[in-house]
Amino acid sequence: MKKLLLGCVYSLLFLCISQIAFAHFGMIIPSDSMVMQGENKHVTVTLSFSHPFEAVGMELEKPKVFWVMANGKKQDLLANLKETKVMGHQAWKIHYKVKRPGVYLFYMEPNPYWEPAEDCFIVHYTKTVVTAFGDDEGWDEEIGLKTEIVPLSKPFGLYAGNVFQGIVKLDGKPVPFAEVEVEYYNQDGKAEAPTVYMVAQTLKADVNGVFTYAVPKAGWWGFAALNTAAEKMKHNGRDKEVELGAVIWVKFHDWKEK
Repeated sequence: MKKLLLGCVYSLLFLCISQIAFAHFGMIIPSDSMVMQGENKHVTVTLSFSHPFEAVGMELEKPKVFWVMANGKKQDLLANLKETKVMGHQAWKIHYKVKRPGVYLFYMEPNPYWEPAEDCFIVHYTKTVVTAFGDDEGWDEEIGLKTEIVPLSKPFGLYAGNVFQGIVKLDGKPVPFAEVEVEYYNQDGKAEAPTVYMVAQTLKADVNGVFTYAVPKAGWWGFAALNTAAEKMKHNGRDKEVELGAVIWVKFHDWKEK
């Protein structure tokens, strides 16, 4: 009986630690967030779904929507996606040629992902911003997603240590006190969190839906604002909640000296 009780306790502890350590993130990571004159005009954009700090991947079905918005126009890129692997799991990529100056907003709406551990579906509306050839107009434009983080800080050309701010919106309206998860993309696996509490950090927006975070390290950082959809979805004949994530990925750079 004691062994059984200890087993249950350890299982509960493991479940709690797992929920603390692992946060889901839709991901859109371009090979370059600032395309300059004379550089390669082809940007590889990779779409995936994972726990980015722990480098634990999950399957990403071909998204429902994948577009780019630039210079006031939207272009459907879904048919151009090619299957690839990220963290050993199904992901997608595209080689996109930047033809003219502008700010390019890449975004996806994935198909709902069923997460048994949380007993809900997850839909992360995910975006990132690439700027090209010196143009920096339009980085704060709203795409019009179901839920979206609209940046208040320019989402490129940022140093590690800079503050990043954004407004969390749902159905076009700010979300007071929205919960925002922040996580570092540990691409080389060198970063190590002192405790599981520091894998994903959590903050809340203010009454106007505005959040603020000071980034401590150069690299890609994901910001995911989480809300619960008003509508539910069926799973095995039962109504289940849907977690809506507004996700933006932003690159931060080290300060360089001559």
